[in-house]
This record gives sequence, C-alpha cells and structure tokens, in this order.
Amino acid sequence: MLDRPTLHSMVTGARSGVLLFGITPPRRTATVAQIKEIADITLARLAGLGLDGLTLYDIDDESDRNAEERPFPYLPTIDPAEFLTEYLQAWDGPAIVYRCVGKYTESEMRDWMEATDAGRVMGVFVGPSSGQKTVLTELPRAQALRTEIRPELTLGGVAITERYARGRDEHLRMLAKQERGCAFFISQVVYDVDATKSMLSDYFYACAERGTEPRPVILTLSVCGSLKTLSFLHWLGVGVPRWLENTLRHAEDPLAESYAQCLASARELSAFCRRLGLPFGFNVESVSIRRAEIEAAVALAAELRTLLDA
Repeated sequence: MLDRPTLHSMVTGARSGVLLFGITPPRRTATVAQIKEIADITLARLAGLGLDGLTLYDIDDESDRNAEERPFPYLPTIDPAEFLTEYLQAWDGPAIVYRCVGKYTESEMRDWMEATDAGRVMGVFVGPSSGQKTVLTELPRAQALRTEIRPELTLGGVAITERYARGRDEHLRMLAKQERGCAFFISQVVYDVDATKSMLSDYFYACAERGTEPRPVILTLSVCGSLKTLSFLHWLGVGVPRWLENTLRHAEDPLAESYAQCLASARELSAFCRRLGLPFGFNVESVSIRRAEIEAAVALAAELRTLLDA
C-alpha cells in the first residue's frame, strides 16, 4: 500500500481529501495532572481514525459580538501552541494552530512564529470577532509578518458562510487572504449547506476569472447534542436553517438527529466540490465536554474518512 500523502503536500498541492479533528485546549485553571490526563484520553480516542492533522483552537472572549448572555460561560484556556508542545508529544502527526491575532502583540506573534516547528505545524490567523474589539495586531499585519520572518510556515485562513450570506463578499475576502499567503481555508462550522455551496461556487469562479488556482477549503462539521448547544450556535452567529432548527428542537434524540444531518451535509458538500473541481476536505470540530457528543464527533470523523477516500 502506498504511503498516505502528508498534510503539507495535500495543502500546498491543492489536493482533496484532508481530514482534521478540531479540539480546544484545557482550561487555564486545570492542573498539570488534569491537562496530561485530558491529552492522553484525547489521543487515545483519535487513534486509528486516519486523521491528516489536529486543529487546535485559540479561544477568545467574544462578548463583543453579542450583547445577550452567553449560553456557556467564557473560560480562558491554555495557549494551543503550549498544549501541543508540552502535552501532546505523543501526537506524531501535523497540527494546525489557530492564532486570534488581535490579542497578541507583534512581538508575541514574532516569538511564536520563530519558535514554531514549520515542518510539523501550520497556522490559521483569525481576526477580531467584531469591529468594536480592542486589537493588538491587525490580521493583514500578522499575515505580512509571517511573509517577512517565517515564509516557510504554511498559513491558512478562515471562511465564514454567515458573512457571505450577509454581504455576498466572503469569497473576495478569501481571495485577499490568498494573495497575502494563505494556502488553505478552514470554514466556520457549517449548518447552512446551500449558502456554503454558493460561497464555494463564487470563490471557485472568481479564481477562474483571475487565473488563480483555488486553494483547498476544509469544511467544518460539528454535532449539536442539546438545545443549549443550539442556543450557543445562535449566540456565535452560526446560521442554522429554520427547518434544521425545528428538526433538532423536536427530535427525541437531538444528538442522533444532528449526527445524521452532519453526514448528509458532508455527502452533499463532497459531491458538490467534486463536481465543481474545488479541492476540499473536512474538519470535525469537537469542543463539547459532554462524553456523548465527543464520542459522536469521533464516530463522525471515522465515517468522513471513508467518504473522503471513496
């Protein structure tokens, strides 16, 4: 059997089939022993899934985005880069580390980029959650810094369906990020499949008009196992179609229903991207502390591996 291509070669070569699993680092209040236990349990769950890489999220306080009460309290987590280097040594694959660049100074961004193992780690730079947020480093400046001091660090950007639905210009933002060095994109969690397909279509044809090769778009899927999780998605600004919201609210088992809908979305998006000719992959987001939701996310990743390899 031929060896599987690396995440780096798939991203830089604009190949489809990438499968990632996204996690949040433990809370800052966790003890060293607790963090080690969380790391060990996480890696044991992910063994044998055929993942191409881990996605490590950088959690920020997003209370500026929504004045309503947050369904789940904001609890600061340890730095995802620290979690990777200090506690996930047993993970021998690639990792994608998110950086909410607005909460870091230029000096802190420089230090992280210079210390990062660019052969193993990729970055995704994220801008502020709203225009009202205090920003220490602007997103374009962070991208320029990477070009100046660490061009070998493979960089990705975010793609947000809801922003596309509001202004019909998210594909142009993606092109601008691509021009500033982004080699791939990871979407915000996808629930509105039709709007996502429209965004991907506009991006693909805008690339064709400019004579630019489209970069891989890794589509994020996440199970929703409770009405409280559903309300949190709304708080975050994630667009959940009314029919799907009704389905989840009235389902006897919202988690099983959500799982089935995630699989249906994956199949539809996979078929669409393949017909279009757009390189794509999937990122399974698992940020819940509920065991049932974590196990459902792991099972979803296993099914998506089969779908991507078909």
